[in-house]
Amino acid sequence: MLGEFLEISVQTPDIVESLGFYKALGFSELEVGDIWPYKYAVISDGRLCIGLHDRDVHGPTLTFVHRDLARHARAMSDHGFDFNLLKIDSDVFNELAFCDHDGHMIRMIEARTFSPAAEDVEKSICGDWFEMSLPARDAMGGGRFWAPLAPVILELREEPTPHLRFDAAGMSLGLSEHKALKRPSPCFVCDDLTWVLTDVERHGLNIDTNPEYESAFLSIEAPEGTTLYLFESDFLAADDED
Repeated sequence: MLGEFLEISVQTPDIVESLGFYKALGFSELEVGDIWPYKYAVISDGRLCIGLHDRDVHGPTLTFVHRDLARHARAMSDHGFDFNLLKIDSDVFNELAFCDHDGHMIRMIEARTFSPAAEDVEKSICGDWFEMSLPARDAMGGGRFWAPLAPVILELREEPTPHLRFDAAGMSLGLSEHKALKRPSPCFVCDDLTWVLTDVERHGLNIDTNPEYESAFLSIEAPEGTTLYLFESDFLAADDED
């Protein structure tokens, strides 16, 4: 129902500064189209794409592409979805947006707004992206909202902190009740702790070596406010082994 995952969209007051931050971490800048009437850039590690928007964005927004958006919007409306934004017409770029139960924005657009990353693009020093974590007051309740949109559950943990992970159109999306998680954040498995710590310190990036979210050993805060969490291993996979 969601279509194809495109990007995590974030409001970026200074795109040049944010681009410099992500490039320092090893992300690549992608070629963007001229769809949006404002400054816009996209960075990628080959799997995760983050869209930097020089306009108001309601927190980090999960953005998907759906080719037949007009018909899909009608079907969603018939199933009771309430839209925060609905711009559907033959002479405009079609898009819609709605919120989940915790206020996280989901946006759907009719076409891509940038070129895909090359197959040989190198991953960043952050490592392998494995989840986009969303703070949730009630992970299981939030899961009921997401069920018709993303019905494939990947992992479920009830203790010590409820956490539900599912496949959202090719993106691993996690609903977490962990108190340390304050906003939607990408999570990575990093296999070279010494290298990444040396590199972020060399670039003078804003880091926390005790972020307290799950078993993260490091968090890095981008200039626009995005927090990236780095782990030695997938915290849910570690739970399964226990």
